Amino acid sequence: MAGPKRDKCVLSLRYLKKQPAFLQLRVAVPSSVVNSLYHLGALAQCNTIQTTGFNQGTIPIDYIQQHYKSSILNHIQEFLLKFCVGNFLFRKIREEKIMSVGDPRLIDILVVPNEDAYFDFEVSLFQPLLFHDWRYFPFRCPKRKNYKDLDRQVESFIKEEKKQQKELHYNNIGIGDWVHFQVALADKNEKLIFGPHYEDFWYKVGDEEADGPLRNVFLDKKIGDSFYTQSGGLQEFFSDQFKTNYNFHVCICDFVPNSYFSFEHFKKHFRIKTNKEMSQKLIEVFSYRNDMSQRRSMAEESLKLLLTKHKFDVPSHLVLRQQKVVLDAVHDNPDYHVYRVQKDFNDRVRQLAEKQTKETILIDQLAFSENMAITHSDVATYLNLMQRPRTKEFIYFDPPSTKILGQEMPLFDEEIKQICLREKTLNHVIYHFTKA
Repeated sequence: MAGPKRDKCVLSLRYLKKQPAFLQLRVAVPSSVVNSLYHLGALAQCNTIQTTGFNQGTIPIDYIQQHYKSSILNHIQEFLLKFCVGNFLFRKIREEKIMSVGDPRLIDILVVPNEDAYFDFEVSLFQPLLFHDWRYFPFRCPKRKNYKDLDRQVESFIKEEKKQQKELHYNNIGIGDWVHFQVALADKNEKLIFGPHYEDFWYKVGDEEADGPLRNVFLDKKIGDSFYTQSGGLQEFFSDQFKTNYNFHVCICDFVPNSYFSFEHFKKHFRIKTNKEMSQKLIEVFSYRNDMSQRRSMAEESLKLLLTKHKFDVPSHLVLRQQKVVLDAVHDNPDYHVYRVQKDFNDRVRQLAEKQTKETILIDQLAFSENMAITHSDVATYLNLMQRPRTKEFIYFDPPSTKILGQEMPLFDEEIKQICLREKTLNHVIYHFTKA
């Protein structure tokens, strides 16, 4: 759903250095934005800093700007990264079809008053793959289990969720919902600081005590609500080292409910037209063979076939980075210490990391080759799948983590779109491999 008219031209992107395996990118933020934030940051400190010779709240702003310049500039770096630079960079990488592998790595920041700010990133590149006419590859679809009980389980799931929707359907945001919101920075008189520049985020409404400040911003709000807030949750999200009292303009654009599973979203996601097709699709995550769902098997076999027909090697540094991701994930598993003492543990981690790296490279490049586009509807239908443990099986690539130190935090809209694009492309492949 559309929010307020927004200006996407505030930032700019430059290519600094390009090599076969690496690309350096520079995101530039106009000096007008830097100066506005510098003044706003200094104002925020006037009421919080205590120093000899001045009563609290009476320190001149010129004194703050002169003596606290370093901390204000560090704050500007953090704020811009979290507010707009990250969103912008993810979007430009997708729009310009940069063949990157993994997340961009921040390598340098330059922020000084009265000048444009520069954020330099490095991304790993991979040579373009030449895709054959993959739609005609021979694919043997993994079969479902034929237990009648599976059909009853699906019928029960549909019946229960439809009952939930009928009884619990509401227009207000609740616990566990995914909220799509836009946010802009305003002054105390509710004038937008950067003009019509809004940034898009998604936030999962948490139920823990630590989630309270951010949860209260969105709880019981409705689509279309627009309001100003000085929420401590938003202050801490955009500035966790520097105390601020900024005024934010927030617009609620959409939300994905947790109280019921949306079959409307489900049908859109998989291009399903009838209830019979919907039941058949749901069977894929109810039918298991050797501890693997039919859906997971379909995804695994589809990617295996594509990789068999498009052979390539990946540099060791890319595999090593993914090994760290795998180890971090395994470390949180209760059985980690059991796994770790196995003789082939390191080999298995390396093999899994190499497999995941190849799959991600292939699916990202296929998305560009097929000119796959990603929309807000795609994101909403993807997040709907995450609302139930069973339907999460439809998601193959790991979704972004929503928590930092156990607390739910907003996610860049563009970061989620990057993950959704992979899933949409994989669904595109499976659709063509399995259609009659």
